[in-house]
Amino acid sequence: MAITVIIHVMNADPVVGEIDEMPSPTSAFVVCTNPRGRDGKPITYIEREATRILFPWHRISFLETMPSDEDMVEVESFFRD
Repeated sequence: MAITVIIHVMNADPVVGEIDEMPSPTSAFVVCTNPRGRDGKPITYIEREATRILFPWHRISFLETMPSDEDMVEVESFFRD
């Protein structure tokens, strides 16, 4: 299952995409599929035909992982009427 992430690249706008699994500490780059901007529009410095892009770790400030449907667990709360 793909994990949706926001990749914060140094000196550039963040990139939203999917990764297959969390990168290991020894990996040199992050493989992202379906790269796009936060608003869903294409990124100017990435070709429109590109479906997969590799970001080297030294260019990434940090990654944000977005919650999946499985992560969203409904919490049942109790209240009085």
